[in-house]
Amino acid sequence: MLTRFGFYAAAAGGFFTQGFYRITHMNTAIGILGIVVLLGIGYLLSENRRAINLRTVVLAFTIELALGGLILYSPAGQHVLFVMAEAVTTVINFNNAGTSFIFGGLVSDKMFAIFGSGGFVIALRVLPIIVFFSALSAVLYYLGIMQILVRWVGGALQRLLKTSRAESMNSAANIFLGVTEAPLLVKPYLGSMTRSELFAVLCGGLASIAGTMLVSYASLGVKMEYLLAASFMAAPGGLLFAKLMIPETQQTADESDAKPVQENRPANIIDAAAEGAINGLNMALAVGAMLLAFVSLVALLNGLLGGVGGWFGLPDLSMELILGYLLSPLAWLMGIPWNEALTSGAIIGQKIVINEFFAYANLAEYLKGNEVVAATGLPMTERTQIILSFALCGFANFGTVAIAIGGIGSLIPNRRKEIATLGMKALVAGVLSNLMAATIAGLFIGG
Repeated sequence: MLTRFGFYAAAAGGFFTQGFYRITHMNTAIGILGIVVLLGIGYLLSENRRAINLRTVVLAFTIELALGGLILYSPAGQHVLFVMAEAVTTVINFNNAGTSFIFGGLVSDKMFAIFGSGGFVIALRVLPIIVFFSALSAVLYYLGIMQILVRWVGGALQRLLKTSRAESMNSAANIFLGVTEAPLLVKPYLGSMTRSELFAVLCGGLASIAGTMLVSYASLGVKMEYLLAASFMAAPGGLLFAKLMIPETQQTADESDAKPVQENRPANIIDAAAEGAINGLNMALAVGAMLLAFVSLVALLNGLLGGVGGWFGLPDLSMELILGYLLSPLAWLMGIPWNEALTSGAIIGQKIVINEFFAYANLAEYLKGNEVVAATGLPMTERTQIILSFALCGFANFGTVAIAIGGIGSLIPNRRKEIATLGMKALVAGVLSNLMAATIAGLFIGG
């Protein structure tokens, strides 16, 4: 086993050394240290270290590393990613026809002339995109296009990593679908899944982001190419930490054991679009409600913390400051300059405690230049912006854990308690996966 591990490690190490003359030695050293620390955390949290399949773990990491290099470093990969981002952006722009029809001048550029940056109203410019893309996804699913993409990517992961077909397909589906939608593609297998497979399903959902939400983050100002790169890297990344923390120790069920499930298929393509739009509306309303509630609650909490902190000479004490101090070492290990680590740690903490939308909304202020980094008094560097764009790209937060337990638990009620016991561990795995993608991005962007 050690011989095989050495071979895979050498292959991964060889990939590291190719073409890194553009990256500073310090950033490279810190990035490699960050990767070792993240893998070490996953290893220490493993339920059965002796059962870890080195082939699966090392190859999952190598695939994620290769994807990062291909997408962020290779000119050909950058071109492909740029074309994909342009295509998605073009599709997003078709949403403008619907929003302009409904909201008229409220979504025109005249709003910026009147209100400045305040002319960007999330309720009018971001939430409607969720409705549009939910309807589009439903149509693609009805036509079978989504399933073809999932089978292709999932099949590739299965062959390379030697993971089961069900967990590989679920990881691939999470590139396009959410934490509760992706498991529907493998619903016939859920009941017979091993503990490790079920954990991989949870990790895949928490480590990734749904396509419907991805475009809404892009509308906030986050570059689409980084969001797409993070989404594809999440598939092997989620499996990496899933198989590191809960390795397979049982015999996986044969595909023939899967029981066919009768789903309520839409009557036609119009019915599919209508159903998708309604689901998207519910999602958009939920996102809007959570943002309203959490922004207000965070303001209340910060007011209380500031009041209490004032008694001890810390009137500026806030949740962001506390999270920043707690997570700044990890932010630095990801490759973020130390003088921006406190601010970055706070944003990452917001993503974990509240949700990624809230964190991206705060990051957007730095992307637009509306905020400066407190420690430097200067705009956030591009390097930090890119790394944070990757680090936030995942559903790994407390609220989504509850959604996953409820959603997947409803598909297999007899295993709901087992899913609940895996929830917090899956959250940690999802966070580690997101931070790993960000660390790899930091290696390749240089600067």
